Order: sequence, then C-alpha cells, then structure tokens
Amino acid sequence: MTIRKTTLHDLPEVCGIYEQARDFMRASGNPNQWKDRDPSREVIERDIRKEASYVCVSDDAIVAVFYFNIEREPTYEKIDGKWLNDDPYGVVHRVARTGDAHGAGAFCLNWCLGKFSNIRIDTHRDNAPMRRLLDSYGFTYCGIIWLANGDERMAFQKNI
Repeated sequence: MTIRKTTLHDLPEVCGIYEQARDFMRASGNPNQWKDRDPSREVIERDIRKEASYVCVSDDAIVAVFYFNIEREPTYEKIDGKWLNDDPYGVVHRVARTGDAHGAGAFCLNWCLGKFSNIRIDTHRDNAPMRRLLDSYGFTYCGIIWLANGDERMAFQKNI
C-alpha cells in the first residue's frame, strides 16, 4: 500500500468509499456519525483543494481515504477532559476504507504518525471499529469535544 494526495480526478471513487463507509456504520450499530451524506462532496472537495486529503492505494486501486493536516482544530479548543499536551499536533479526520481493504485504516494511521509524532483524532461514541483501532495503536482517550453543530465526539491523542 502507498499513500498519496487525493486529486479531484479521484472524487467519484472517494465519494463511493464514503458511501460504503456510511453503509458499514449503519450496519454495525453506528447510524448517526455520518448521517445525511456526510462528509459532503463539498467538504471532500475542500479537503482536496486544501491538500489535506489523502488516499491509500493498493494494486492501483484506491482502498481508503482520510484527512490529515498539521493545524489547530477549532473543535479541539474546548474539551471535557484533558489533552496529553498543548504542543502542535496533526489532525486526522474522515478515515474510511473499502469493505475488503483490511488493514488499510491501520496503514493510514501509521503513515500519519510517521509524518508527525503528535496526533489528535476524534470519533463517534458508537464507532466501535475506530475505537478499537485507536486503542490498538496506543491512542489515549482524552475526553469529549463538541463539533460545530453541537454533536459530541470522543477525543484521542497519541504522542510518540
């Protein structure tokens, strides 16, 4: 597997991966995280133009997509809990993979940790697969944050 920046040419395939991920979430007891077609095509396009969207490619096929950037995330400013540190950090959002791409999520997280040693990520309380992945990679649960729309998310951090 390799990681590369997402291009606008990848958009149809990436949108399809997010659709598969929404179906998987609903089927696995997480119907509320990406409801209403979230992330929208506009959000994905914005991520691409910002050069913060990446795809994981295996055998010339896109098998996963995610957002990664080193930036301050506004929704992380207020936390019911405590971050591990206040150092600059990388942000990971919108991780999704095709149904048959086992190990792709771990590959993407590992790539991010190779780019920056202090990573923050959040997920929905009902997203058990992502919570297991974060636990297996040694992320520490730090508390609850709130999205701009008021929805709560569980916040995690790893600092190597």
